Amino acid sequence: MFIDYFILALKNLRKRGLRSWLTMLGIFIGIAAVVSLISLGQGLEQAIVGQFSSLDPDKLIVQSAEAGFGPPGSTAVRKLTDRDIKLIESVSGVEEVIPRLIRAVSVEYNKVRLFRTIASLPEDAKQVAIVYDSLNAAAAEGRLLTEDDRGRVVLGYNYLETDDFDKAIRVGTRLEIQGEEFEVVGFLEKSSTFIINDAILMPEEDLKNILDIGNEIDLIVVQIKNQKDIEIIAENIERILRKDRNEKIGEEDFSVQTPLQSLSAISTILTVINLVITGIAAISLLIGGIGIANTMFASVLERIKEIGIMKSVGARNRDVLSIFVMESALLGLAGGVIGAAIGLGLAFLVSGIASSSLGISLMITLSWPLIIGAIIFSLALGLLFGFLPALQASRLSPVEALRK
Repeated sequence: MFIDYFILALKNLRKRGLRSWLTMLGIFIGIAAVVSLISLGQGLEQAIVGQFSSLDPDKLIVQSAEAGFGPPGSTAVRKLTDRDIKLIESVSGVEEVIPRLIRAVSVEYNKVRLFRTIASLPEDAKQVAIVYDSLNAAAAEGRLLTEDDRGRVVLGYNYLETDDFDKAIRVGTRLEIQGEEFEVVGFLEKSSTFIINDAILMPEEDLKNILDIGNEIDLIVVQIKNQKDIEIIAENIERILRKDRNEKIGEEDFSVQTPLQSLSAISTILTVINLVITGIAAISLLIGGIGIANTMFASVLERIKEIGIMKSVGARNRDVLSIFVMESALLGLAGGVIGAAIGLGLAFLVSGIASSSLGISLMITLSWPLIIGAIIFSLALGLLFGFLPALQASRLSPVEALRK
């Protein structure tokens, strides 16, 4: 009996070919929106979380409050200094304190001048090793900088592929940075963090000289002895810096950031993004569901005589109900399958455009739970919005139906 209902419902939909496709249009637009936006949202989450992969569980970041947009410390309300370094070193549980400079500089090569972000490397071998460890840095070509290097730089992976300077940059190339020449000795391996891929690493002394930097620090990396104590140490650093600056809780002009705090902030942002995505998709699906209800009501009105004939030859209310519910379910199912395919295709297309044009690593993975869930939801939507018209059809009196 189920097979008969299915075949009959399929034939009825095929008779109304154009109308059936127009009805499914609303459904597969909604499902395509759901699948593509959620897939892109998941890819965005991976990309953003990847930006924080350099924050190790045994390291803290101390930096000044910012007054605008720019590299960390460049728009600081109050700069960190050597005094802050000494205060942090005095905190129990701190193993190493590493000052970092991160600035925007002009880079000229092949008569093309651009502004790029540059970061300093400390002069102590142990501290250099900690910085490389925090960045998960390894050389894709050439070598990394050492504490003894002067007049040399290491570039992020994107410099190997960029055509911004209209000429390839390779190991041994000499770049003009802030009017001074520096030799490229290596390129970093590709990172999940686009900031690192676009960065330039330079010895701290060289960076201070070309920018005439005095007693200023943009951020401080704090290596701790036991990562289990990271929250306690962070609180102690906050307390000692607050006391030295005579500041109240909540009014600090600096921040002490742990990896958990960074990921928590990102998680909040991603939750808001997902809520917006869900809202957009819900509106699209509601419109699609209304389209199914409208089509099924119109179908009932058009087929009143057909319903009367079916009942006059012995069809029961539940038979008519089953046929009409089957039709609406098929509309929802077909719309879900087509919408899921379109949505997945759009997600991969946007990912490809973002990767090639913007340099953002937006990885899209085929999520079967998402695909199957979207199709089942679409099927349920068809059943839900088709039930009332089907119930109306099943309750028609055969005598009254044949008169119309």
